[in-house]
Amino acid sequence: MDMATGLHRFNMALAPLRTNQRGSSSSSSLFPSKDIFGSGFRPSRALKARQSLRFDAGSVSRIAVSCSTSPTTEPVTVGKKLTTRRDVRNIAIVAHVDHGKTTLVDAMLKQAKVFRDNQFVQERIMDSNDLERERGITILSKNTSITYKGTKINIIDTPGHSDFGGEVERVLNMVEGVLLVVDSVEGPMPQTRFVLKKALEYGHSVVVVVNKIDRPSARPDFVINSTFELFIELNATDEQCDFQVIYASGIKGKAGLSPDNLADDLGPLFEAILRCIPEPTINKDGALQMLVTNIEYDEHKGRIAIGRLHAGLLERGIEVKVCTSDETCRQAKVSELFVYQNFSRVPAENVEAGDICAVCGINDIMIGETIADKSSWKALPTIKVEEPTVKMSFSINTSPFVGREGKYVTSRNLRDRLYRELEKNLAMRVEDGETADTFIISGRGTLHITILIESMRREGYEFMVGPPKVINKRVDDKLLEPFEIATVEVSEEHMGPVVELLGKRRGQMFDMQGLGLEGTSLLKYKIPTRGLLGLRNAILTASRGTAILNTVFDSYGPWAGDISTRDQGSLVAFEDGTTTSYALCSSQERGQMFVSPGMEVYRGQIVGIHQRPGDLSLNVCKKKAATNVRSNKEQTVVLDSPLFYSLDDCIEYIQEDELVEVSPQSIRMCKNPKFAKKR
Repeated sequence: MDMATGLHRFNMALAPLRTNQRGSSSSSSLFPSKDIFGSGFRPSRALKARQSLRFDAGSVSRIAVSCSTSPTTEPVTVGKKLTTRRDVRNIAIVAHVDHGKTTLVDAMLKQAKVFRDNQFVQERIMDSNDLERERGITILSKNTSITYKGTKINIIDTPGHSDFGGEVERVLNMVEGVLLVVDSVEGPMPQTRFVLKKALEYGHSVVVVVNKIDRPSARPDFVINSTFELFIELNATDEQCDFQVIYASGIKGKAGLSPDNLADDLGPLFEAILRCIPEPTINKDGALQMLVTNIEYDEHKGRIAIGRLHAGLLERGIEVKVCTSDETCRQAKVSELFVYQNFSRVPAENVEAGDICAVCGINDIMIGETIADKSSWKALPTIKVEEPTVKMSFSINTSPFVGREGKYVTSRNLRDRLYRELEKNLAMRVEDGETADTFIISGRGTLHITILIESMRREGYEFMVGPPKVINKRVDDKLLEPFEIATVEVSEEHMGPVVELLGKRRGQMFDMQGLGLEGTSLLKYKIPTRGLLGLRNAILTASRGTAILNTVFDSYGPWAGDISTRDQGSLVAFEDGTTTSYALCSSQERGQMFVSPGMEVYRGQIVGIHQRPGDLSLNVCKKKAATNVRSNKEQTVVLDSPLFYSLDDCIEYIQEDELVEVSPQSIRMCKNPKFAKKR
């Protein structure tokens, strides 16, 4: 038996006690200082002992359960100034993408009676953004709260994709613990490692939720063992390694302390939150301090600052000082104050320390600033997020179709919108480009920047975007580039082409294991970020759409060498005009087309993929001469269906001398005029 299995069985032995016993210990370790193991026992010195321990009912009953508190509305004095609020818990739900965070929050809200019995509630209620619903992912962190047995539980739903890791990093300032949701089949994935690492660095308590336990191929023992090994790899403390495990099915709204015995509701999960997530430690009588961790905008109320109150009492209508880390302050006044109750913001006259609230009236407030007492102000440490790794150029639209669809087309409109994005997107950077109408946008990944592009085109902006490039560093005269950990789920029949593809892009495999699904393997690679550009579509093609690629930033390393990301050239329109069936019939023999008959194109527009390396100019607007019409019946023209490329596909496809033209209704690709002389 390995140490992880021993810990799992040990936790299972304690499960009945965790459920029924309501102790009063305030220690965060499952082991008492003086009990069956003797004085000074620590988990790290007894991992081997766990492998052979066998507990009977008598010995288990003598173990003091650490994470057991009885909710009460009275604060408990910890020191001279610090107190704890037992009527509040602040948690963040973190996980890898598609492991069921938002679905689990849905079930928690429904069972907490947030909605009326006859109220229509759509799926993934927390994904309120149109883009989130269309893509099926969480992009922005969102706050909500429920009340369970007299205790208010503030819940923050966070994104699971690695490109939005900045959203996760900043909200961890507001909580004392996290629910780490892990899929019962896949186990810990790259983003699981990232979010867990950040939570452990903050010293947060972790409750592990093995979700989707009702899947036929679920393997809970493997998932728990892998999660425990991940805790050890990330240098978790002894107390953090003694995590509570909850098995759940978010879509069915059930949870339990064992995979074979789920309750009819999420009661065991709620109990684990009250028992294992620490109460917020506050300075109730101290000077006002609130760190702004998120910004929202309302047409009537203006900018709304969201954060957790660390000390003091915040009241509606009071004058405050807004401070930054460099101790520069300015006067401000709180016009309105809100707290989160169920699924909405509720007006409040005052908010006590330890709670999460929203403040209106400070129109120039920024993320990372501190709302402090006007007389004895002191700024809290500002929020720091990891540096971006990918950059793209934004410029005004210079195609012949400029201004046909867009409402905002000038460089001033583009500049204002991009710099406005920095107010709420801490992980993004904006710099001026080589010309006055060009801007360089840096982000955590291509998806991070693509979401901004999609949001802007829906707002009526029209512009052009260059290909993504990695951000390199030079340390001690050595060129370093970002590397990422890539995991690929692929069936055995398609493993060969996928492995070959990753090898061409300088990927180095360091792990391969079989998944619970028959014939499916999980490949783990360390690969340069450059090699990931355009890789997703290539892997889907090689695996016939069955492979799943996930990535997360790892570190900077030495330059890996040249990488060829695209073997085929582009088919380029030869002249302006409208495409015809006659021209496309002969053009499709040269490759796969992006256009269909009757579409307007312009000179330099990319109309297809060449079947060979290098670009080829085509006349896709050529008309059949009238003198060639004969009396007999004409031959029927058969055209292949054109390829449809989404915005993400276009960003992955283009190379150094190509651009993506983005407008509210159309997405086109074209050759960059600046490179025309070089071709």
